[in-house]
Amino acid sequence: MANVLNCRTSFAFLVCMSGIASAQLHYSIPEEMEFGAFVGNIAQDLRLNGWELPARRPILVSDERKQFLEVNVDDGHLFVSERIDREQLCTQRLTCSLSLQIALHNPKEIYSIAVAILDINDNSPSFHESEYYFNISEQITPGAGFPFESARDPDVGTNTINTYQISPNDHFGIKVQTRRGGSKTAELLLEKTLDREQQATFQLTLTAIDGGNPRRSGTARVIITVEDANDNAPQFEYEAYSATLSENVPKGTLATKINAADLDEGSNAALTYSFTNHVPQSIRELFKLDPQTGQITVEGTLNFEESHFYELDVKAIDNGSPRLTGKAKVIITITDVNDNAPVIQVISSSSTVPENAQPGTVVASISVTDLDSEKNGHVYCQIPNQFPFKLEQYSINNYHLITSDVLDREITTAYNISISAWDGGSPSLSSQESVYISVSDINDNSPRFTQTTYNVYLMENNTPGSSIFAVSAIDSDIGPNGDVIYGILDEGSESRFVTMNSKNGDIYALISFDYEELKHFQIKAQARDSGTPSLSGTVTVNVIILDQNDNAPVIVSPLIWNGSASVDIVPQSVHSGYLVTKVIATDADSGQNARLFYQIVKSTDPSLFKVGQNSGEIRTARSISQSDSITQTLLILVKDNGQPTLSSTTTMHITVLENITENVSENDQLLRSSVHFNDLNLYLIIMFGCTSALFLMIIIMLIGIKCKQSMSVSREYNSRRFCYNGGDSRNTFTR
Repeated sequence: MANVLNCRTSFAFLVCMSGIASAQLHYSIPEEMEFGAFVGNIAQDLRLNGWELPARRPILVSDERKQFLEVNVDDGHLFVSERIDREQLCTQRLTCSLSLQIALHNPKEIYSIAVAILDINDNSPSFHESEYYFNISEQITPGAGFPFESARDPDVGTNTINTYQISPNDHFGIKVQTRRGGSKTAELLLEKTLDREQQATFQLTLTAIDGGNPRRSGTARVIITVEDANDNAPQFEYEAYSATLSENVPKGTLATKINAADLDEGSNAALTYSFTNHVPQSIRELFKLDPQTGQITVEGTLNFEESHFYELDVKAIDNGSPRLTGKAKVIITITDVNDNAPVIQVISSSSTVPENAQPGTVVASISVTDLDSEKNGHVYCQIPNQFPFKLEQYSINNYHLITSDVLDREITTAYNISISAWDGGSPSLSSQESVYISVSDINDNSPRFTQTTYNVYLMENNTPGSSIFAVSAIDSDIGPNGDVIYGILDEGSESRFVTMNSKNGDIYALISFDYEELKHFQIKAQARDSGTPSLSGTVTVNVIILDQNDNAPVIVSPLIWNGSASVDIVPQSVHSGYLVTKVIATDADSGQNARLFYQIVKSTDPSLFKVGQNSGEIRTARSISQSDSITQTLLILVKDNGQPTLSSTTTMHITVLENITENVSENDQLLRSSVHFNDLNLYLIIMFGCTSALFLMIIIMLIGIKCKQSMSVSREYNSRRFCYNGGDSRNTFTR
């Protein structure tokens, strides 16, 4: 390939040069020549001497990718250097040639060389398929043609396909036609009428022959199947079939099987079985004929009392065109057995019976029949003993269903009574029928509350109009007899505090309750039904008001004027723990909400006085010194133990007097002054008198408040400590 390229490069260079001479040489050779085969003498054809060609350095250039030909520089011979396949080089073109060019130097000349490649008969004809299949009906008339797919031969001219042949036979020939381009086509030709019954298939050989020398050929198998024509009607094995069945055979039992044959084949011999139009619909409901297998099976219930035998007309139809039919008869005989169970029929029935119906009340009338005869038709009948009903026979095979005991709808609302009947046959046959009886309600039950007493724990300061509780009553009756209407009996002034929803029993507060004013009250709730006459029930509802911390402590001693109080004068000589005064406060709440605590919030000297946390007593924390202020101011806080905590404050002023007994000489002048002595005594007497009177009044007031708080409407609720879960007043409170 590299030599070829080099030659082409040199050749291109030579072409570009001026003064180049040119000429053309023609040769022809057959394809498939062996390596080194002589094509022609270039030196001789160019009229060059033998020594002249090597001196002119010839270069041979081919237009093909392969260098099929080469030149011998010494003698000028052009010879074959590669295998030349005309079919590969030029396919099926009629003319095929190789184009080459030879360049000479000194002087520079270029000559064209055309080598014609001649075809040889080196390829045999071949078919695309090795076998060809034809389905031809035996009804096709002679002269019909069936085209073949043409064979293929890569050669051209006389070497290609020249004719077709078919193997010898009595029915088929071959028809060869020449197309415009010279190619040959073949067609299978029917020359004689086919008869499938004589010969159903043909296996022939199709041969394609070319015109070469020697001649070559290719073959393919031709398989012809003769299709059947529907010219035979189905034939049954027997003209009449017979079978015997008991009348109690189950559905699906095989009665008999019919069979027909058809001499045709394929769809012409595919048979379908069916009843003829003479078979009535009633018999078709008793027997089923399988259209494919011909099996006749029992489809319905056979009854000897209705028919002793059945006659069936059957037919077999093939699937040909036109469709042909064969017919036969099937006779099925029925034998009698005890196959009729007693039939229970409820002639009349009262679906509803009042629960106050008296024993002996007729509920239903029942008839029992059996189509069998003699002992097979003798019937026995009964119902279970656990029901408050019984059967009473009033004629042959006729019964009354009556009540045998008192009914109570609240115990049993309905009865599903199973009636059993059996005959005297062997084996005995039986049947059952159910009668559903509903017990209607009468108003014989009063509404009953779910509890004998209701206790409602309600926090004070509730929202008026909110639900505080709900009572519930049940009535075993149904309908209007069980519809409960709620209400409050107006038996006292307490009924004005609440109202009740008549539909669901919800109790609503009409006012906001105050524990300090009302701690407990009681109402009567009523539940009545809508029956006639109406029945009712009552229950007691105890409403207990729970305390809420809604009152702040009130300081009653010492007396407060404009938010402050003046207390007794304290001598300067008092010791630590001296009782200066006692703060007394009260709280209108109860329990933990009324438990008070005392605290000094602010004072002139925090180290001088202290207050009892629970008692409220103000005592000196240490001895009073000369450096202490004469006037001491205390801010006292009183708070309760409720949630949230409420409190009150008061400011107290305490005056500290010097001790007159300590320096007699220093105060001798003061003690001798009668006017000053008398004024001081009078002041002390008035102050102690007022304090004693005020303290006595406070004691009396505290005793009264304590007595009022300890009073209780009921001994059951005398404890003031409850566990309360805020939110809904219907929740339960626990002591």
